[in-house]
Amino acid sequence: MPILNTPYQLYLVTDTSCLPKHTTLIDAVEQAILGGVSMVQLREKTATTQSFYEQALAIKNLCQAKNIPLLINDRLDIALAVGADGVHLGQSDMPCHVARRILGADKIIGVSVKNASEAKQAKTQGANYLGVGAVFETTTKSLTKPLKMETLAQIVHEVDLPIVLIGGINETNLSMLQHQLKTHQISVAGVAMASAILAKSNPFATCQQLKQLLAL
Repeated sequence: MPILNTPYQLYLVTDTSCLPKHTTLIDAVEQAILGGVSMVQLREKTATTQSFYEQALAIKNLCQAKNIPLLINDRLDIALAVGADGVHLGQSDMPCHVARRILGADKIIGVSVKNASEAKQAKTQGANYLGVGAVFETTTKSLTKPLKMETLAQIVHEVDLPIVLIGGINETNLSMLQHQLKTHQISVAGVAMASAILAKSNPFATCQQLKQLLAL
């Protein structure tokens, strides 16, 4: 199985900018969870601290009721304030080892990496998993260089941490991605998606379809 059945398997990264008109984030996230999402990362780059906190608290209560882990993108203060399960950090965010010292040993910390050197550093600093990408072109982040399977294979070989692939993955290219992983004999813990789920009119049905594809 190129994409394993783990808590990271179908990983939702929120993006309010891609929600259909008249759809609230909490409703979309709930539908995605009911459809099969196994982890949620709340990402708010433009919200005020107060609105981010209020959104995070509502999503945390939802995830807790559904027994789904909630991570907060970047903001340790928000994660601590709402009692989230952890954080996800980019290369320009707070260093992982500092976040680990603040959050403690029991929280989940993910780190975005693009090569084996960054992956090894993240593991040394206490990361629980790695976000690796971008795999395909994505509307949520500007793409510098697409991920090469050889680079991913090196990361998998050199760093023993769960890997979540991110960047432009959707129901159309997921089967192709799984074929590429199988060809290169690579297994990963999961895939992360934002607009591929939240931009759809029916996140529940979309996630059910994605779960079927992941089971192939």
